[in-house]
Amino acid sequence: MQRLEIPTFILPVHAMPIVRVKQKFQVTLPSAVRRRAGVAVGDLLEARIEKGRITLTPQSLVDRRIEESVADFRKGRFYGPFGSVDEMIRSLRRTRRSARKKSKHS
Repeated sequence: MQRLEIPTFILPVHAMPIVRVKQKFQVTLPSAVRRRAGVAVGDLLEARIEKGRITLTPQSLVDRRIEESVADFRKGRFYGPFGSVDEMIRSLRRTRRSARKKSKHS
């Protein structure tokens, strides 16, 4: 009869902490994780599902606005380029007038 050997595993000293999902689906980030990620009270975290995992990535409001602007640009939602400031102002006024007309008809 052949003998079965069961390998023993040693957990690393820096094992990933486990957190509990509480009421209202709140999660507390352990202090070691917060420190290593540089997360502070009031910071924004982008939540994504990646390959069945939830990832939280620190974001600044500026990062979010830049992402939105790039998405708008790629979808063709932009004005310009303008040859002068006067040309830009005329474009803005036309846009404002057309927005007012649309809101009156709604």
